[in-house]
Amino acid sequence: MTDRGTFPTFADLLTREGALSGTSWGLFPEPGRGTPSFITADTVLAARNSIRTGTVFGLDYPADAFDPGMSLKRSAPRHTIYSSHPAHRDDYLDGYYLQGSTQIDGLRHRRADDVGFYNGTADDLIAEGTPDLGIQEWAEHPITGRGVLVDLDGFRNGLGEPIDHAAGEPLGLDLVQAAMESQSLTALPGDILMLHTGWCEWFLALGPAEKQRVRDSRKASGVAQSEEFVAWAWDNRFAVVAADNFAFECLPAVPESPYRSSAPNDHGMMHQQLLAKLGLPLGELWKLGPLARHMRTSGSWDAFVTIKPLNIIGGTGSPANATAIT
Repeated sequence: MTDRGTFPTFADLLTREGALSGTSWGLFPEPGRGTPSFITADTVLAARNSIRTGTVFGLDYPADAFDPGMSLKRSAPRHTIYSSHPAHRDDYLDGYYLQGSTQIDGLRHRRADDVGFYNGTADDLIAEGTPDLGIQEWAEHPITGRGVLVDLDGFRNGLGEPIDHAAGEPLGLDLVQAAMESQSLTALPGDILMLHTGWCEWFLALGPAEKQRVRDSRKASGVAQSEEFVAWAWDNRFAVVAADNFAFECLPAVPESPYRSSAPNDHGMMHQQLLAKLGLPLGELWKLGPLARHMRTSGSWDAFVTIKPLNIIGGTGSPANATAIT
């Protein structure tokens, strides 16, 4: 299944009839799994070659790291520890937004305005307690394979042109490809793509007032919306695309976004194209800085990566619980 010739190209997807146009609906043997299906047993075994030093990196920020964060609704959870007797301790969380910190978006996180949920899943099946397209799919069978880190932050700093996070700079596909070329990095089918922009470390270093100002601006740097990026992600057979920024994409969507008419509720963002149409999971707010600095020193830009979401039936997203071993 990882042979590039096994699946249609993105151009071919666009020629599918009706609601299937531009989608991967019906192409995978496990319909609710999406593009992690590009990872096979052979792909996982080959990913062992990415372990060279035995160094392990957790890629999740604390659950309350982004408080305040960019989200207007997701607040930090309240942690309570209680005791039933002197030898006992237990705890629980209140107000725990599953996508409030480092996360992976599930396939029910977005509905395409024009054609609906992934694989044509009926709207009334996307509810509490139903399993359809739920995050448990990737919890029961975790996403594991070769992760590749594209160091956009390091590449731009090397050019003397740091990414302008304060302005919410859009990062185009040409920048991603140029950085990969500078790293001599070649993508393989089933790869977990990680884009290091430096946004999380930049944002977390701001003071409370500055964080609030950035939040109010509704500007955040990220991947610029384009059909070229969507086609590139599909044609490279990425299992997951993740980044260390708020929404993976830039906010707001670029004025020339081709999705302003097809995704009006998302104001032209690519989420609907990637999640609802291609079944491609998105990782956001990943902790990639320490891994990027290690890889700059080692000169190797791939790692063995595992993603194990919380096993919540019907979850729309989850903490990524991502780990990289280099």
